[in-house]
Amino acid sequence: MSLLQEWRDFAYAYDMGSREGSLFWANYFNIEKEIYQKILANPDTVWEDTVASLAKEFDTDLKYFVGFLDGINDSLVTPNPIEEMEEDTKVNLKYDKEKLYYNMVAAKADWLYELPEWDKLLSEERRKELYKQQKSSGTIVKGKKIGRNEPCTCGSGKKYKHCCGK
Repeated sequence: MSLLQEWRDFAYAYDMGSREGSLFWANYFNIEKEIYQKILANPDTVWEDTVASLAKEFDTDLKYFVGFLDGINDSLVTPNPIEEMEEDTKVNLKYDKEKLYYNMVAAKADWLYELPEWDKLLSEERRKELYKQQKSSGTIVKGKKIGRNEPCTCGSGKKYKHCCGK
């Protein structure tokens, strides 16, 4: 079984509604926050090594580090092969700053996108733009309603009510 599947089986066995589940996820989110603080504070550092070595470097249990890799993978310049990842798989944590911020907003992870380390990476204006862009991406905008007596949009020349509006 891959490390990712082990993480998912382990982590998602906890019920968020239970006390035990809330404690587990609160602990995980603190670990995740510490890792993000370190990589955001050192944006020029190339974090590349095996999964096990990076977990040690970030002083994190391997299971939790795999969870972190699962979360950051969509924000990386080159995604890691997380589906078949093992302890000795080489991974790279080179991230796209804007994509990472955008994805943190999408995940509603305010404990991550509000980190003070972002101040040196993206201007406040750019963060606001990315925040607004992400929030509006889920908004559905309906087009103008076609009136019954208007020409049909299919181009038949008939009134909408006698064509596609039936």
